[in-house]
Amino acid sequence: MKNVFDLITIGDSTIDTFIKIHDATVECDINNKDCKICIKYGEKIPVDSISHSAAGNALNVAVGSRKLGLNSAIYTNLGDDEHGYLIKKKLVQSKVSENYIQIHPNKESNLSVVLTFRQERTIFVYHQPWDYSLPELSECSFLYLTSTAESFTKSNLFNQVNRYIEKNKPKLIFNPGTYQLKAGIKKYPQILEKCHLLIVNREEARKVLEIEKDDVNQKDLLSKLLLLGPKNVVITDGAEGSFATDGKSFFRAGIFPTELVEKTGAGDAYSSGVIAGLFYKLPLAEAMIWGTINASHAIQFVGTQNGLLTKTDLERHRKAVPELVAVEF
Repeated sequence: MKNVFDLITIGDSTIDTFIKIHDATVECDINNKDCKICIKYGEKIPVDSISHSAAGNALNVAVGSRKLGLNSAIYTNLGDDEHGYLIKKKLVQSKVSENYIQIHPNKESNLSVVLTFRQERTIFVYHQPWDYSLPELSECSFLYLTSTAESFTKSNLFNQVNRYIEKNKPKLIFNPGTYQLKAGIKKYPQILEKCHLLIVNREEARKVLEIEKDDVNQKDLLSKLLLLGPKNVVITDGAEGSFATDGKSFFRAGIFPTELVEKTGAGDAYSSGVIAGLFYKLPLAEAMIWGTINASHAIQFVGTQNGLLTKTDLERHRKAVPELVAVEF
């Protein structure tokens, strides 16, 4: 029997406000790290452009996967306000199922501000402390668990996810958010052991493994994360590309050179491409290339979904770069 959904995502949604500025400076420490953006205190700062869009890891991946042909749904919490209305409207327009969208009267939806300066973004995030409770989900092929508010620690969400996986046997993709990393994902071994694929960036990998020094190599990071239980691990590392292991081999995929306009959503575009690749039965190494191409197109636009590719477009781009492959290292 075919599953009702190809993908269900679990996580928070938000309205992103994108602000591009030029009147600022960047100050770093002696090692050119720990950089801070500096603007004049108490001044009116000129803005080059401003725009708004519905976003959030779970929403971005649900929409991105839908464009790539997957029948997607999302469990997310929204306030009964204008922003919640706009978020739900975006999901409906994108043909993501609204079956599991929870509307909370007298609560405000999440909001974020994305400040872009010199092609780098700084994000101010507000997470409403939702009372998470997983609804009765239909069966799905892939379950994507990602960013929530800190209040998830006071809920039974992860236990509910664990029970759902035991009952319905979807492949779990786990891309932990800020507050999940802060709480420590090692505290949830049942989730990690059921994880088909763990996706983190390099900084997040070090945080999970409690490694302070930045000189650890990618293979060591992948190997140590694999020991936590997931069957496959992917680490994204900006301009260095992405790295992965399936427990037998280690792969590196370079980046697809393109014009950078705005980075926000690149990681989610990558995740959408990888998930779609796996759904279409591609090996992990090729699914990484799908993620790379999708992300490379997403960063050419402001907004987290404006540059997302359809399956037809992604396959066309793929044929144009047969030399782009994930190599073993």
